[in-house]
Amino acid sequence: IMFTAMTKKILVKDVMIGLDKVPVVLADTFFKNVLEDMGSHRLGIACVVDDSKKLLGIITDGDIRRKLISVQKPFSAFFVDDAIDHAIKNPATSRSTDTLSDAVQMMKQLQVWDLPVVDDCGTLIGLLHLHPAVEALLKAIGGEAK
Repeated sequence: IMFTAMTKKILVKDVMIGLDKVPVVLADTFFKNVLEDMGSHRLGIACVVDDSKKLLGIITDGDIRRKLISVQKPFSAFFVDDAIDHAIKNPATSRSTDTLSDAVQMMKQLQVWDLPVVDDCGTLIGLLHLHPAVEALLKAIGGEAK
């Protein structure tokens, strides 16, 4: 991916999604409630946090599909599990001060659509989603050409 000087000035904080628009659940949230929250936000990801919003893990649509196939128990039995039981612990993250181009390169390398954005203490402060990231980069490239 070729990034220009203009695109390298855009930071993750400029395009990250605020926590009010992201499914954020506590570790002991019933998995059924996590699925409902993910469905209402339509992002395909939920961030699992502790009481102080420290990121403990993430749950994605893809992870759920893989878990359903690999774990031999009835689907309904998953509903009462805790969110943390199905979370990917220690996921890749971004900082709000990272350049958007670096974050998108990481997303490409890891083949992921989302990166939780955390502060220096590991507290969740937002989510970088690929669609707004690409939109901002394309806008910067288009704006530069004029």
